[in-house]
Amino acid sequence: MQITLELPEDIAQGLESKWKDLHRAALESLAIEAYRSQALTAAQLRRLLGFETRMQADAFLKEHEVYDFTGADFEQDRKTLRQLRAGEAEH
Repeated sequence: MQITLELPEDIAQGLESKWKDLHRAALESLAIEAYRSQALTAAQLRRLLGFETRMQADAFLKEHEVYDFTGADFEQDRKTLRQLRAGEAEH
């Protein structure tokens, strides 16, 4: 599917001065928002943006401050940290 955007010329010029490849910037913005809203999986994001590896997709997401870290993940990490600290205190 091809999507075409029509932008006023002055806005397009302003955006192109910030992002040399406006087409890619628009695609990346769409991919980021779709991933954040869970409309895309990590595998779909990788395919959409042409990344060969999951690590490339992860680096892209990190660069754009998009993290797959839930509250449950945080609580599990806290629990693990407490267990490790308790184990260190015993030795």
